Amino acid sequence: MGKIDLIKGGATSASAPATAAAMAVSRRGFLVGMAASVAMFGFPRDALAAMDPAQPLGVPLEPDGAAFEPTIWYWIDGAGRINVNIINAEMGQHVGTGVARILAAELGANWDDVDITHVDSDAKWGTMVTGGSWSIWMSWGIYRQAAAAGRTALIEKAAEIWGIPVAGITVADSVVRGPDGRSASFGELVSAGIARSFTEDELKALPLRPVSELTLLKQEVQALDIRAKTTGQAVYGIDAKVEGMVYGAPILPPTRNVCTISALDDSAAKAVKGFRQVLRLDDPSGTTAGWAMVIADSHWAALKASELVTVTYDLPPEATVTEAQIQAENLRLIEDGSLGALVETAGNPDVDPVFAAAADILEADYTTSSVLHYALEPMNAIALRNGEGVWEILTGNQWQSLCLPWIAKALDVPQEQVVMRSHMLGGGFGRRLNGDYCVPVALASKALGGKPVKMVLTREQDSLFDSFRSPSMARLRMAFDADKQVVAMDSTYAAGWPTKVMAADGLAKGLNGEPYDPFASDGGEHWYEVGGQRMRVVSNELANTTFRPGWLRSVSPGWINFMVESFMDETAHHIGADPLQFRLDHFTAEGANAGSAPNAVGGAKRQAAVLSRVAELSGYGKADLPADTAIGLATTFGQSRSMPTWVAGAVQLHVDRKTGFVDIQKVWIVVDCGVVVDPNGAHAQTEGAALWGISMALFEGTSIENGVPADLNLATYTPLRMIDAPQIEIEFVDSTEVPTGLGEPGTTVIAPAIANALYNAVGVRMRHLPILPADVLKALGPQSA
Repeated sequence: MGKIDLIKGGATSASAPATAAAMAVSRRGFLVGMAASVAMFGFPRDALAAMDPAQPLGVPLEPDGAAFEPTIWYWIDGAGRINVNIINAEMGQHVGTGVARILAAELGANWDDVDITHVDSDAKWGTMVTGGSWSIWMSWGIYRQAAAAGRTALIEKAAEIWGIPVAGITVADSVVRGPDGRSASFGELVSAGIARSFTEDELKALPLRPVSELTLLKQEVQALDIRAKTTGQAVYGIDAKVEGMVYGAPILPPTRNVCTISALDDSAAKAVKGFRQVLRLDDPSGTTAGWAMVIADSHWAALKASELVTVTYDLPPEATVTEAQIQAENLRLIEDGSLGALVETAGNPDVDPVFAAAADILEADYTTSSVLHYALEPMNAIALRNGEGVWEILTGNQWQSLCLPWIAKALDVPQEQVVMRSHMLGGGFGRRLNGDYCVPVALASKALGGKPVKMVLTREQDSLFDSFRSPSMARLRMAFDADKQVVAMDSTYAAGWPTKVMAADGLAKGLNGEPYDPFASDGGEHWYEVGGQRMRVVSNELANTTFRPGWLRSVSPGWINFMVESFMDETAHHIGADPLQFRLDHFTAEGANAGSAPNAVGGAKRQAAVLSRVAELSGYGKADLPADTAIGLATTFGQSRSMPTWVAGAVQLHVDRKTGFVDIQKVWIVVDCGVVVDPNGAHAQTEGAALWGISMALFEGTSIENGVPADLNLATYTPLRMIDAPQIEIEFVDSTEVPTGLGEPGTTVIAPAIANALYNAVGVRMRHLPILPADVLKALGPQSA
């Protein structure tokens, strides 16, 4: 599909223990014998809710004898096993492998000795979130410090045993070696007894290896969870079972917010074998307004019975809202210059005098449709109250620290009485940052006295209840002097704001004192030198109250960069400049765009470097392509200026003038993410992100009708299919800078590169996503014949 190069655990209820039979059940066996199986896929109590994805059914590794725990992030046992504690969710990105690589490389461990454990939501782990392409970036310093502590303690123990100074003692391949040739394994030293501990200040003062000595990071190693995933032994939330549980099938209201049940009739449902009752969910957290839950002895019985329950509702005004109305509101907000927050950029925001004196002005509006997450594994969870009175939520989730307060509020208990046991995720993409799907299960269990309840949403319910990406709109303006030089840029962006709706404490403050959502603005504060620069962002309250806007993979950089990079291309063509050279000329890397340590060293110079390389790699500008075929370029800085991943993309495509179909023939991506911690994972993340970008650019999108998404299943919601996936070539810049994220940046360059290539191929400028064949034909007009 492509190539990669470097170029220089939750516990079960006390009355519901996991059975031994679970240890030998494969995923295939579970699927084949699901109806009759008695195997339980819960967490063993003595493992404190930990989950090891490398072990059969997630059973965590236990220490062999006494273990040395330099910090809470890992332990080493007498057999030399190194077990790394992971707070991030595993959803296909091999995050545990990446984080463990950091620790093992700094420690000097043999990769064959390393295991990982995904931990529960105990407060000692701090903030637990897997999103924003943050995991490796946030783990880099923490796990290196932790590893340095272990290495120091092992060296000191060896020096003590051998009666020599610590100077000259080295650590590699899980062996400590003295300058005189003596050696001891990690296991031998731990077995001899190590009682060393470190204060926070001591940890910070420990010397770290030079990046050049972190040789494990460039080696080909096997992902720690790959065997369980490929043999069917990995346990996902949808697999989880505990003894004595019942099944809940929700009845969703016709709107996402502010809906109440006025009447309910379950008389027909009582004829279904296994039906128990219907619960009206009273939710103090306001997460699941208007929900009912059918309880039955099996999932299918609950589902069948739910189809026979008649429910009527008192509907809010939002029940009639459409996508067109939300976009009309976006336009109104953009045109009212008094609204919104001013975001700090590299330029002077006082641009009105510059535009008033400009010799020429270019203006363009861009829009994007609603986009669903559509994870392969639908939302699901188990809730129960264990024998200690603690509420347990067994599920796959990306942001436990956000969800725990909601669940506690819904249950009306202190947060300390709720714990989340995280299974593996069958797709996250930001959907499982919002753990709203845990709340109704918890409420159902509470109504049943703490009895375990499992809920799995149907595909249609999953889409209906999705916290999808909001429709968005932007207006971009560029001012030129008499010599066609750019002198100012003005941009305004409007959309629903996920952070305002779900995590308001995360809002930032604008230059004018107004709050704003960074995840609805990142991407607009680019690294181009454009003279004066004003950036305004406005929250669409109609969107916020109609549905629950969500964080979707690449969040605002996924749509704002489509707009910015398309507009940069338009600007270049407007003044008769080559789009590549125009971009390079404006990456001056001066002032705020020069970058800063530790995360943005080099600034715009690094963005210019990846752009130049992708142009060279793709042969951009070559004249020997067939008719209606062209290459387009785009470049972004990933997710935010505070932790930029420098990305450039080129797309070669062909446009069929008769059908409007856009055939993506090849994609090139060059990435500078600092140190590449896990090369295979980095490639997979970038390739997957690029395919996601193609899907959202050309195939994927829905519209809001009557307050909810119109497309609920694959009959009408049409993501990218394998047959349409192009060849992808990926390069990573060899770097020693701080590693930044890779889960999302590869998405951000694709849509604008496609739009720019389409313009180069047939001369039409597409300013809306997705770019559908009918829209291409309309833009081509009579020439399409």
